[in-house]
Amino acid sequence: MTATRLRLTQAIANIDALPAMPAIALKLMALKLDSDEGEAQLLTLIEQDPQISAKLISLANSPAMGVTRKVGSVAEAAMLLGLDRVKAVALGIAVISNFPQLPGSHNFAPQDLWLHSLTIAIAMHTLSRAMPGQLCPPHDQIYLAGLLHDIGYMAIHYLDTAASNELHHQLRLQPRRPVMEVELQILGVSHCYIGAQLARQWNLPEEIVTVLGYHHAPYIDEVSADNPLVRLVNLAEKLLPNFGITEYCGTEINDEEWLELGISPDKADELRDSVNELAIQAAQIADIF
Repeated sequence: MTATRLRLTQAIANIDALPAMPAIALKLMALKLDSDEGEAQLLTLIEQDPQISAKLISLANSPAMGVTRKVGSVAEAAMLLGLDRVKAVALGIAVISNFPQLPGSHNFAPQDLWLHSLTIAIAMHTLSRAMPGQLCPPHDQIYLAGLLHDIGYMAIHYLDTAASNELHHQLRLQPRRPVMEVELQILGVSHCYIGAQLARQWNLPEEIVTVLGYHHAPYIDEVSADNPLVRLVNLAEKLLPNFGITEYCGTEINDEEWLELGISPDKADELRDSVNELAIQAAQIADIF
């Protein structure tokens, strides 16, 4: 076993040393939005956190979110984006911002991961609108899954910055090699595994844990056909290969993959164009994170 793999293996054994789920995230997860009281509590929670409020309002004003007029408050963002989407985005911001300011490098910068995750979440939402209602996941799950699907990279960077830098250096050197092949060679473990372990520790919903664990292997037996989120993430990543971060997972999408989500393959080119346009718009607001 290489020194890097040994170090990371020892670090993973102490995964409980990773940051705990922040208090505001726990409160957001527990909120029910089926009453006026729950809606009011959501807005109050977000407004009490200046960092989340500022990021949410900035995001709401992005063309990528589809809002047609200027948003100046959390309440306006909730009205225009929908409470479920606002809750999911606020939760995602709270969770990822909970990591201490991690040192970046020329190989990996946390803000690049933010850009990637945000864009995948927006792309998933765009794809979901082409899905039939009975197959489409709830909006809050779509955004939370997209924002957190690669949080395993943040965990690796926190546990062993040197190992993280080596991994992303190799990914840049081999941009067309499947990411999990490189990870297993360099680290002996994948960001998917570590992300799922962290999600379980944080008691995130099982659907989200599955996304984190299997978004690069969406058709294995552990992924239920009743959880289209995993395949939605995988499809979005294929439409946006190496966007924000170098993480190659292929670009070929066959007709069956579209049909699994209830989307006609005839819409593939149109959706690909839409997703790429949204990615350009998202890149323009990445600095808010």
